[in-house]
Amino acid sequence: MPVLQKIIIQDFRNIALQEVAFSPNINCIWGGNGEGKTNLLDAIYYLSMTKSGIHTADKFNFRHGCKSFAISGLYAMEEGPDCRFSIQVTEGSDKKVKKDDKPYPRIAEHIGTLPVVMVSPADTELVSESGEERRKFVNAFLSQTDRKYLGDMLQYNRLLAQRNRLLKEESPDMTLLEAFDARMAGPAKDIAAAREAFAARMQPVVNRYYEAISGGKEKVSISYKSDLRGEDFQSLQLRHRDRDRASRYTVAGIHRDDFLFMMEDYPIRRCGSQGQQKSFLVALKFAQYEIMKNSCGFPPVLLLDDLFDKLDMQRAGNMLQMVAGHDFGQIFLSDTDKARTEELVDSITSDRAYFKASAGTFTRIADGEL
Repeated sequence: MPVLQKIIIQDFRNIALQEVAFSPNINCIWGGNGEGKTNLLDAIYYLSMTKSGIHTADKFNFRHGCKSFAISGLYAMEEGPDCRFSIQVTEGSDKKVKKDDKPYPRIAEHIGTLPVVMVSPADTELVSESGEERRKFVNAFLSQTDRKYLGDMLQYNRLLAQRNRLLKEESPDMTLLEAFDARMAGPAKDIAAAREAFAARMQPVVNRYYEAISGGKEKVSISYKSDLRGEDFQSLQLRHRDRDRASRYTVAGIHRDDFLFMMEDYPIRRCGSQGQQKSFLVALKFAQYEIMKNSCGFPPVLLLDDLFDKLDMQRAGNMLQMVAGHDFGQIFLSDTDKARTEELVDSITSDRAYFKASAGTFTRIADGEL
């Protein structure tokens, strides 16, 4: 099980330069809004996934006035010596990802090495926004546990980009278009099958966690919606050929898939309160954590950013009991309420570390100072 012992962050959002050593168990970061709690957790996520869990574009991750940032972490590995992983991002240059100062031949080879699950206020987009956000979630989930899925996605996306460039031409070569369709058909079929299996596997686990959080008040469900349901990829593209040419891009395919999040047979985004939506999202992420733990054979790093925001006292209490009652690995928890944080952590373990966040700096607090 990889355990983050120490992280060094330079010019990442409001963090100028910080070196922080962590507990292998639970780490609590508290402070007011805008002090850098989320930035610290997202830096840990970035080190695992080579991208932010919050911002799609790296330009939003540079500290004000800077054109590069760097993150490195020292991890205790379950087998073998400690390893150092680092990422350097510079505007206008390729991203550099290294293990023990040796660059990866391909960045994709790093994905899954440091499994991570992040619960964040930004997760509300999974409910409220378009299917693109839900596809991103599923892709990030499956890419950490299924190398073939990651390879299929990279191949499909590369071919899709080439196909779309062809469609933008004044008179696209139909023979070449058919060749793209033939090459994309295999990855598309396997991706759709993996997503179908994902939804089926997640459904009972999400429902169980949601019931534990909500006290059994409502039933929730997850289902998969795909253009490939009942139709192969090449037939689908042939049927949409005229629309593709008119739109000048590929209008149908697994890149348009969606996942339906329902509560009592109604979309959660329409019928769920803020507390119900937050409960569902936490249940979704905890289900991800459990499934990844079973797939990897060890628990991922768990990042809990403002976990109790928008939850009533009963749901917050249920959440406390759930976290305390499960075999979690290394946890990072942020909160604005210092007393609530102490109540949660001290009821779980004495092996923990507290940090105060202030303007992008993080100060470890000794027990006598709490």
